[in-house]
Parts: sequence; C-alpha cells; structure tokens
Amino acid sequence: MQTTFIVHVEDQPGVLTRVTSLIRRRGFNIESLTVGHTERPGVSRMTIVMDSDERAVPRIEANLYKLVNVIRVENITPHPVVFRDLAMIKVAATEASRGAIMQLVDVFRARVVDVSPESLIIEITGTDDKIDGLVEMLRPYGVLEMARTGRVAMARGNNVPVLAAGERTAGDGGVELDSGVSFSV
Repeated sequence: MQTTFIVHVEDQPGVLTRVTSLIRRRGFNIESLTVGHTERPGVSRMTIVMDSDERAVPRIEANLYKLVNVIRVENITPHPVVFRDLAMIKVAATEASRGAIMQLVDVFRARVVDVSPESLIIEITGTDDKIDGLVEMLRPYGVLEMARTGRVAMARGNNVPVLAAGERTAGDGGVELDSGVSFSV
C-alpha cells in the first residue's frame, strides 16, 4: 500500500538524513521525497511517499516523532488530497517537428519554457500518469533529458494544520510559533 506522510521539521542541517535513515533502517523504500520551505520561517515540509503495510504506518509515525527536529507528522493517505509532480523535459525539435510538439504541449496543458534551434524544454505539472503520458508521446521526437520532482500533496478543504497537543514549541527545543494567530473554519 502506498502511504503518504507530510512531515514538518525544523530547518536544520542533517534533518533530512535523520528522517531518511530512520525509514531505511526499518526496511522501507522511499518512492518519492520532496522538501521545501513552509509558510512559517524555520520550518520545512517533507512529503514522503513509501510502500508500506497498514500495520507499519503507526510505528513509522511514532518513530518519526522521536526525532528531535520533527515538529508534526501527518499520514494523509486516507484523506482527500491533491497530488502534483513537476517535470521538465528537453526534447529534440527540428523546424519540421516543432509544430507537432507544440500541439502536444497544448493538449497536455504543459508549457514551453525554453526554445533553442535544436530543442525545446517543456514544463508540465500534474499527476504521474499525466507526466508519463506526455513523455511517451514525446519519445518519437527524441527525449534528450528529463528532470522530475517528487510528489507534493496537500489535504483538500479547510483542514489547516495548527499546533496540536503534544507538538513541539520553542520552549522544548522546537520552532516558536505565533500563539496570537487564530483560525476560523
């Protein structure tokens, strides 16, 4: 079963290594890992996709919380979620093939971000299937290079994560959060 965790961590050196080592030591393979800044200074967000059985999910979550720099862990697998990946694809493009490639780009709602005399760089955002579909359609023209991000995910609706009981704050070595902010849902 594919499991997706959102892990909020302190933006400190070595945190990524500790998180991935913990998962590796338990014998799980990370299929996708994306890390970036959040709306809160000093906090990074990891989206981790792995193949695991249902019994292991609570253990992985509990073990992640044992890491000092981990602020919050969310298993978003059972919730309605929006997933996206990003890919940049460099494809060979002659004058004769450029028009057909541009039509494919439009059909897949992608965009050309760079044009050179012998190639195009295409940017596409979407699901794995959408990106794979475009890549397969571009193969006959000659895919020269490709770079893909991991999956990013966000729960749908008004589910705004706020500091919950048991999460770390600045007083216990974690990240300080503004306690004067309130949310209405």
